[in-house]
Amino acid sequence: MLLRRLLLAVAALVTGTIWLWSSSSVVLFGGTYRIQDFVVNELWRTADSNGWRASSAPRTYWPPPPTESESSGYLRVRYNGGLTQQCSAICNAVVVARIMNATLVLPELDTNSFWHDESGFVNIYDVPHFIQTLKYDVRIVTSVPKITAPGKTKKLRAYKIDPPRDAPVTWYRTTALEMIRKYGAIYLTPFSHRLAEEIDDPELQRLRCRVNYHALQFKSNIRKTSSAIVNKLRSEGHFMSVHLRFELDMIAYAGCIDIFTPKEQKILLKYREEHFPKKPLVYRERRLIGKCPLTPEEVGLIIRAMGFDNTTRIYLASGKLFGGKRFLKPFKAMFPRLENHSMVGSGELEENTRGLAGSAVDYMVCLLSDVFMPTYDGPSNFANNLMGHRLYSGFRTTITPNRKALAPIFMDMEEGRASGYEERIRQVMFNTHFGAPHKRIHPESFYTNPWPECFCQMKARNHADRCPHNNVNDVLESQFQNKEDIVS
Repeated sequence: MLLRRLLLAVAALVTGTIWLWSSSSVVLFGGTYRIQDFVVNELWRTADSNGWRASSAPRTYWPPPPTESESSGYLRVRYNGGLTQQCSAICNAVVVARIMNATLVLPELDTNSFWHDESGFVNIYDVPHFIQTLKYDVRIVTSVPKITAPGKTKKLRAYKIDPPRDAPVTWYRTTALEMIRKYGAIYLTPFSHRLAEEIDDPELQRLRCRVNYHALQFKSNIRKTSSAIVNKLRSEGHFMSVHLRFELDMIAYAGCIDIFTPKEQKILLKYREEHFPKKPLVYRERRLIGKCPLTPEEVGLIIRAMGFDNTTRIYLASGKLFGGKRFLKPFKAMFPRLENHSMVGSGELEENTRGLAGSAVDYMVCLLSDVFMPTYDGPSNFANNLMGHRLYSGFRTTITPNRKALAPIFMDMEEGRASGYEERIRQVMFNTHFGAPHKRIHPESFYTNPWPECFCQMKARNHADRCPHNNVNDVLESQFQNKEDIVS
């Protein structure tokens, strides 16, 4: 009888141990780890690629762009919004030009209304590199040409069109193509989110990647400044970058104002009324569905709960924080080695970190950091594009907080129930991809996750996933030469 009880007790103990082990385990980098045994140093390395690598080279025959006489007309496009919103719009414009067999006029950036500076495409991007990289994809000119009419010469006037939001490929192959053939040139404005992200043709998606990750190269002064900052940050080891979305416009957009003073709430409500549609917003409801931006303190709590200590060097990419030092102070108390480009740079570096150029520097530093953490990936093009770019650049580690899953934890802490919060945060945070290849599921953007279209597998079972024998330029040049041989 005693032996039977003893055996039952041992069985119960084993069962309980197995249950506890499985409940505190997560899948990470292709293997299973217990959270309490996890070593944070794993995160400083790139995620497991599972045999995939980046490749935006065509997998099928890709005809070269039209000659001047073959072109259907000239396409002018004006891009608005922040740096990465403009970046994705430029990718879309190149694809649209390809769809319509049109000649693309060098992009026009609306930088003054958003950034209040006069920087244009030629001040931010390497124009010769842009044109050279895409020479097998689209024909690009610096301006609409002049036409000679009886007695005078004047510029060809582009017919203005406001494209539908997320317009399908068929709209450009019909409506827009008809207009460009009729007038010789069209002007698409505004052009933010004017082409559907999900396109059935994988070759057009790969063209987006060629533009985004190869053709759009910042000017040498921006690259030099970014490299100097990265070198300084990495001089003592690894560093993490955090994109903190806690600015006036983002908080007003989210409608999460209860944590602010009455004076601050008044400012937020006024801004929301002037810039966003009227909508009843309840803080607790918004918080529980993950619509509230993380506060700087909450970001610090997440990073600390994951096992990073106070010696961790963190680069902060953000605009002007609403609420100022009051909100940043708890974060800096946890991680005193918190810096931005104005703290790291000095003298000549500071001259290249203002306005749109400053956003470009932040982008490059976040791209090159060992670990990147976006804190609000909803309407934030900056964070979304960076996640996709880091995936394409060798599956660099990205920590993406699940705000909806974290919300009950932080709300309990707000209400004084903080017991066991670190373990609860770990349970949420270690259930993520950390930059590894994964299936794109709506509403995840193509720019956030260009897998699998812009990747290939070294030992692929599926023929469509196999890697091309050469790099993208070799493939395109080979196909271009083949056409010239046929023509001659």
